[in-house]
Amino acid sequence: MPRILIADDEPDIIALITRYAQREGYEVVGVEDGSQAVKACREGDFDVIVMDVMMPDTDGFTACKQIRAFKEIPVLMLSARGTEYDKLFGFEVGVDDYVTKPFSPKELMARIKVIISRNQRRGGSQSQLSSGGIRVDTLGHTVSVDGEKVELTAKEYDILLLLMKNRGIVFSRDKILNEVWGYDYFGDDRTVDWQIKLLRNKLGERRGCIATVRGVGYKFEG
Repeated sequence: MPRILIADDEPDIIALITRYAQREGYEVVGVEDGSQAVKACREGDFDVIVMDVMMPDTDGFTACKQIRAFKEIPVLMLSARGTEYDKLFGFEVGVDDYVTKPFSPKELMARIKVIISRNQRRGGSQSQLSSGGIRVDTLGHTVSVDGEKVELTAKEYDILLLLMKNRGIVFSRDKILNEVWGYDYFGDDRTVDWQIKLLRNKLGERRGCIATVRGVGYKFEG
């Protein structure tokens, strides 16, 4: 049974998500601040974390960074604010998805299903890709640039893998959203631009391997 950790300082939100998650057969643990979320992750395993940004004691971004330091768990962030800065910062600390309050519980469940499904499938690949000085080991889930290991978030890794597997093929933003997020994305398609920017920064001198096709999308040219 998949386990979900919900971290939100609003008990009504925890109760709402719990009700829908249990209908889907998930086991749910609810906590009301970031420090409790970190503690819960140290004591147990979860398939996905649904975490609010603004919480007392420890905020969602800080909790996500602390959890990432010792355990790799997909994080879906909730926020009453939908600013570009918040989303970009969330992706930098390793957030997998971002949902702005108020949200549709059914849409949230759809996103949770996809995150869990993709995370399970990701572990089954046993191939390696290498091009333009960039090497991806899908078995070990690692990436290196000119022999130096680089740390990517889950979404950065998935985007790089998608583009490298389809070298020379242009992917529109909508196509990347559908392939990487696994559903018809309801948010801002600039999400892809933000993720590409962060990914390029981590690729350093090899950033040019991800080419922009103006007015169309992105492709790998390594």
